[in-house]
Amino acid sequence: MNSATYVLYSEDVDSCVLIDCGEYETLAPVLDKIGKKVKAVLLTHGHSDHIYGLVKLLEVDPTIEILTNESGHEQIVDVKKNMSKYHEISFVVVGNNLRTINDGDVIQYDGLCEISVMATPGHDPSCLTYKVGMDLFTGDSYIPGVKVFTQFTRGNKTQAQQSYQMLANMEIEGYTIHCGHHSF
Repeated sequence: MNSATYVLYSEDVDSCVLIDCGEYETLAPVLDKIGKKVKAVLLTHGHSDHIYGLVKLLEVDPTIEILTNESGHEQIVDVKKNMSKYHEISFVVVGNNLRTINDGDVIQYDGLCEISVMATPGHDPSCLTYKVGMDLFTGDSYIPGVKVFTQFTRGNKTQAQQSYQMLANMEIEGYTIHCGHHSF
């Protein structure tokens, strides 16, 4: 799977925040290199390619917070909704540290950047975009130059077009896009 995981950290803070959690084997050496403990994972949506590293990450540290909206919570605990049922290994993400976030919420961890939550449904109802300064972490809601895929059961073409247009306008305003896949 070719999804992106972003690591947000500050040199003078012991912890970091992840946006999505793809392949753990690729992520672990990065975390070792920067020497940061993961405080939380913010999910752009609950599809398996954006969450499959969570199982191993939570084995290493079960205290890590997992943040998503209600729809995302439904997905990560259901192999059909997170679509892992259709891949080599089915999995669910469980834990005591699942936290619900919504459009308009602002997340702040000591010493780390302020993160604003934006609902950007369409690809899936669980889609969230995170704004950090002039950076947007869009997951699959906005991949510049690529039409949003809405053919999954929970996709909504009208919502996807609205979210895409909003994010495209923000890119025109000068925001930097960090999307959920790098092979495009």
